[in-house]
Amino acid sequence: MGWLQRLFGLEKPQNAEVNPTAQAIAQAPSTSVAATDTQSIPPERLGLNGEYDQSGLAKRVALAFDEDPQLDDVDTLWVAQTGSTVVLKGKVPSQEILNKMTSVASSVNGATDVDTEQATIG
Repeated sequence: MGWLQRLFGLEKPQNAEVNPTAQAIAQAPSTSVAATDTQSIPPERLGLNGEYDQSGLAKRVALAFDEDPQLDDVDTLWVAQTGSTVVLKGKVPSQEILNKMTSVASSVNGATDVDTEQATIG
């Protein structure tokens, strides 16, 4: 089971992107946001297809984890967000995996920080 499925009950939507662009948002067929309105959505609230989503950053981080084969087996960690901070909480098998997750999460557009205080190694 992937990150999106486990955390949000979602299958990967068609055309979902970790870092959607304004152009991709304007072309997304399922979005109701006009191309002129795309700049009004804060980057941490952009959903998987560029729509407004309160948990958009967390969902895009989960998608980024799904796309990384080294991170697809960690099912004891959860991804949340507080504003533009990605929060990783739960258990990870090693410091190396946590470092990789932190790196991947911080590379997602809209993430200004990654909080790992609630993550334990073991």
